Amino acid sequence: MTHSEAVPAETLEGPLHDEGRYERRGGTLDTVRRYVMVTKPRIIELLLVTTVPTMVVAAQGWPGTWLVIATVLGGTMSAASANAWNNYIDRDIDRLMARTSARPTARDEISPRGTAVLATMLGIAGFVWLWGFVNLTAALLATGAILFYVFVYTLGLKRRTDQGVVIGGIAGCVPVLTGWAAVSGGSLADPRPWLLFAIMLWWQPPHFWALAMKYREDYARAGLPMLPVTQGNDEATRQILLYSYLLFAIVLMTIAGGGVGWLFTVVSLLLSVVWLLLAHELRRQRTIAVAMRLFHYSTIYLGLLFIAVAVDAVL
Repeated sequence: MTHSEAVPAETLEGPLHDEGRYERRGGTLDTVRRYVMVTKPRIIELLLVTTVPTMVVAAQGWPGTWLVIATVLGGTMSAASANAWNNYIDRDIDRLMARTSARPTARDEISPRGTAVLATMLGIAGFVWLWGFVNLTAALLATGAILFYVFVYTLGLKRRTDQGVVIGGIAGCVPVLTGWAAVSGGSLADPRPWLLFAIMLWWQPPHFWALAMKYREDYARAGLPMLPVTQGNDEATRQILLYSYLLFAIVLMTIAGGGVGWLFTVVSLLLSVVWLLLAHELRRQRTIAVAMRLFHYSTIYLGLLFIAVAVDAVL
C-alpha cells in the first residue's frame, strides 16, 4: 500500500469502527492468521537465539527440556504481548510506511479492540505461566520488559528522540536475564548474564540504524525521528561505527571476565572483526547496499555468537 492508497482518515473513527466488519474479511483461519501476525513471530525468534543459549551457560550444560520449554513458551507469550501492543499503538504511523503498511492493524483487517484484548491476555498469561512453571523473578522480568517496551519506548521515546532504539533496546535484552533467572532460581548476581545483556544492548543500535538507512523516507513520511532522518546518513554511519566498537569492547570484556573458553574467544573475535570491517566500509561508502550487508550480517552475528557461548559452556 502506498501513502496515497492509505486508509482515509474518516474511516479510522466513528460508526465504521464496528467490530463485526473486521471479522467478515475472510474466514476463521484468515482471522487467526492476522492475529498471529500482530505478535510479530519473526521477532520472537530472537527468544530462541538468546534465551536458550543463556540457559545452557547458566546450567553449564543442558538445563532440562521441560524448563527450556516452559521458559521459552512463557517468554514467547510476553514478547507477543509487547509486539501486539506495538501494533495497536502504532497503527496510525504504520499506515504511512511501505515497510509496515501491510500489517493487519494498519490495514484495518482486525479490530483495535481485538488487538488490545489479545495483547492483554498474552501479557497476563505469560506472567502467570512463568510464575507457575519457572519462578517469580523470570515472570517479573518478562512482564517488566512488556511495560518498558510499551510505556518507555513505544509511547515515550519512539516519536520523540532519535536515540529511542538505544534506550528502548533494553526491553529486547531482557530475555537473556529471564533465561538466566529460570536456571539460577531467580539470582542475577553472576556477571555473565549482564555481559550477555550488554552484548545485546550494544548490538541493537547499529542493527536498527543500518535498516533505517534503507527506509529513511518511510520514517520521514511517518514523522519518526530515526537517526538517518534527523541527522542524515553521514552521522548515522558515524554512530553505527561508534556503537560497533562499543559492542566489540563488551565482547572483549566477556572474553576477559566472563569465564568463557577458547571456542567463544575465537568465534567472537572472528565475528567481531568482520562486523568492524563492514562498519568501516559503511562509513566510507555510506550506501544502502553496504548498510543492508551490515544489517543482514548483524542477525547472523548474534545467532552465531550465542550459539558459540552455549557450546563453549558445554565444552
